[in-house]
Amino acid sequence: MRPSVDHARAAWRVLQTVISPSPLIHSQVLSRDVGAQIFLKLESLQETGSFKVRGAYYRLACLNEHERRVGVVAASAGNHAQGVAWAASKLGIDATIVMPEDVSLRKLMAVKEYGPEIVLHGTFYDDAFARATKISEETGKILVSAFNDPYVIAGQGTIGLELEHELEDDTVVVVPVGGGGLISGISLAAKALNPNIRIVGVQAENCPSAIRSLEESRPTFTEASPTLADGIAVKKPGELTFPIIRELVDEMVSVGEEAIAGAILTLIDRASLVAEGAGAVPLAALMENKLHTRARRYILILSGGNIETNTIDRILQRGAIRMGRLIRIEVNLPDVPGALWNLLGIVADEKANILHIVHDRLALQNPIQVSRVELNLETRGPEHAQEVVDRMLRSGYRVQRIL
Repeated sequence: MRPSVDHARAAWRVLQTVISPSPLIHSQVLSRDVGAQIFLKLESLQETGSFKVRGAYYRLACLNEHERRVGVVAASAGNHAQGVAWAASKLGIDATIVMPEDVSLRKLMAVKEYGPEIVLHGTFYDDAFARATKISEETGKILVSAFNDPYVIAGQGTIGLELEHELEDDTVVVVPVGGGGLISGISLAAKALNPNIRIVGVQAENCPSAIRSLEESRPTFTEASPTLADGIAVKKPGELTFPIIRELVDEMVSVGEEAIAGAILTLIDRASLVAEGAGAVPLAALMENKLHTRARRYILILSGGNIETNTIDRILQRGAIRMGRLIRIEVNLPDVPGALWNLLGIVADEKANILHIVHDRLALQNPIQVSRVELNLETRGPEHAQEVVDRMLRSGYRVQRIL
């Protein structure tokens, strides 16, 4: 069965009893930055933190009585796992979830909260899916695909229905792409409502399986590397989703890891929104000018917000370094009383903030009368950072900028 807008409407009649439409917000700040009207569809605010609850719940709700009794099995890097586990707990269905061995702790614990059996296997989604397929064959449990299922696609298509009144002709909807379930569903629904709108898919450069498949004109296995956008790290698009992508998607682009990290940082810093890597790729594509499809209005599907706090911390720190708001310097001091006090007095006078300090009097590479001080400083930006360094140089210190 190829899903259609009518299937999406049927899905919404079921889903509206358990979820609410996700907010669509206009970002004045991002619109100014990009030079077009930017709207964000916040699927990160759904139950479990991603759009996956739509397809997962609708698929399980459509099981017959026998299928409900035998239970379901699903494979996922995290969000589909949470969606299936949540839906199974709502509907009283036994579930087994197979996840990659290096799945984030946050996603693993989130899935556990809903009570399914969890199996860890492989490195990527495709490895986990192979194991889930074997479990289905051995136990008879119904395999719930993350994307290659008409009911799942119809469920994701309800996002397109929610955009009905926003789909003006000069609109581009920008969608993260892994296996293709999300973009297939949105395309089927949105283009049925207005054939003149355009759909652009975005992949991670480390796993561009849909792009390679379009080049080969068939679903093609693609080698992958680890990516911040682990939610779309799928090595091969679905046999069901690929024809829909080829027919209805206007453009497919990819973005690198630094661009993804930059988009996550921008959403936090400029829009006060938290997005996981997969959810940030639409903004990354716009920020990197990857889209050939130009428009007055862009709707970005922020597909999920499930990201590790330590990942956010690393991105914030690296972003602060790139923007000159965090610097690391090394200064040689005479090893005499008051020398460190005088140096830190300069930092205080220049209104910089000390985040970390190392005072090493035993470094063998320095003369015995010299100590080494390493400072991590928070500044207002690159100009302020340079003012701090220049003040130290004028005061006679030897300063080496490390970061």
